Amino acid sequence: MMKLRLSSALTPLVGLLSIVHALDLTVANVDSVKSAAATIAYDMMTYYHGNETGGTPGLLPGPCADVACYYWWEAGAMFGSLINYWEYTGDDSYNPVVKEALAFQRGEDENYNPRNQSKNMGVDDQDFWAFAAMDAAEANFPEAGGDIPSWLTLAQAVFNFQKQLWDNATCGGGMRWQVYSFNPGYELKNTISNGGNFQLAARLARYTGNQSYADWAEQMWNWMEQSPLLQVQDNILYVWDNTNADNGCVDVEHFAWSYNYGTLLMGAANMYNFTNGAEPWGQRVQQILDGAFFLFFPQEYGGNIMTEFQCEPIGANGNCNNDQSSFKAYLSRWLAVTSVLVPSTAAQIIPKLQASAEAAAKQCVGGDNGKQCGRRWYANGVWDGTKGVGQQMQALAVIGATQMTPNIAPKSATTGGTSESDPDAGNDIDTAPEIKFAPLTTGDKAGASILTILIVISVVGGGIWIIL
Repeated sequence: MMKLRLSSALTPLVGLLSIVHALDLTVANVDSVKSAAATIAYDMMTYYHGNETGGTPGLLPGPCADVACYYWWEAGAMFGSLINYWEYTGDDSYNPVVKEALAFQRGEDENYNPRNQSKNMGVDDQDFWAFAAMDAAEANFPEAGGDIPSWLTLAQAVFNFQKQLWDNATCGGGMRWQVYSFNPGYELKNTISNGGNFQLAARLARYTGNQSYADWAEQMWNWMEQSPLLQVQDNILYVWDNTNADNGCVDVEHFAWSYNYGTLLMGAANMYNFTNGAEPWGQRVQQILDGAFFLFFPQEYGGNIMTEFQCEPIGANGNCNNDQSSFKAYLSRWLAVTSVLVPSTAAQIIPKLQASAEAAAKQCVGGDNGKQCGRRWYANGVWDGTKGVGQQMQALAVIGATQMTPNIAPKSATTGGTSESDPDAGNDIDTAPEIKFAPLTTGDKAGASILTILIVISVVGGGIWIIL
């Protein structure tokens, strides 16, 4: 019989959850926010089975084409959201499972690039696990201990690995979406990968005070700014999704997603803070905010309720996939952080987070238990019929974000951060190509044994894999 490893920690919530059928949220009341967040976090973790006997720590079900399956990156984002939840509420019930997941998925080279995830490994996938590690460092989240590197060191190892992916051969620089050339999408250079690396560099600069990270962040911003990914039209900054390296990045896919704005905003806010408010970072923060407010807080819903307009509204097709169903979580968190790192933005941001939080709570009335969260926050209490990890994470993030204060703002080494730094993390790994053999597989067809040999060569991957 399977037994949840955290069952004892979750037990105190069971009685409460059995009698709650809808969220009652008052954002001005701390106890109300904590209660709502606890309910949402609990239901979110019912999707996670990695802490059950026989499960794999850190993994959500999947990936597959079904809505019940999730890619590796979203699990990293989920554990980051639980670190934020602990900050906002003080509830440490999930801390053991978060530590276990972040440690287990760090990979053989301790840079969040585990080999068994290579077929799904994008630069952005690495980034979201690195963001969780940075969340842990910036919150003084308890370290995993033993022989596991510090949270900061793990994030630094990701950065050092990604520096090798800078691609001057096409489009004048930037990074390709996929780490490995055998993955679909390798030909693309997209915003979430390049913007994610920019954010990681900016946060490392702020945390460590190391100028070299800031220089890299500046280089990445400059490349994105001259690429088709960032375009200004009618005084609005449009952050587009991806451009194709195979044709020299001369065009761009015109999709705008909330998490792309959020990742650039978080990076720019950290650069603003790191440079003590030096321009042009203040201007860039405001420009990103103006674009995000215009696109994701439409006036048709009052101007303060966040909407993933590309896929949420019925007229837009109303069918966000599992990835897209989580995007508002990241913009919510990063708006909250921006409001304290760039104090002049708080008056613009806080009303939108508060209104969105109240709207999100009204959407948590669905499913068999009457508490599952949907994604159309503007639907005024009418559940949209969707549920999942992303929907729970979005509601958890925006409701928790209303509690952001300077007291729980991301720490740095000069403001109380204690996670140990290793700027050379990952650089001592032997990256010389080697031949690696995967298990032999044979098949029988028409009485004949067929042996298929697939050779995949990946210089970036540090080796030659022969899969038999």
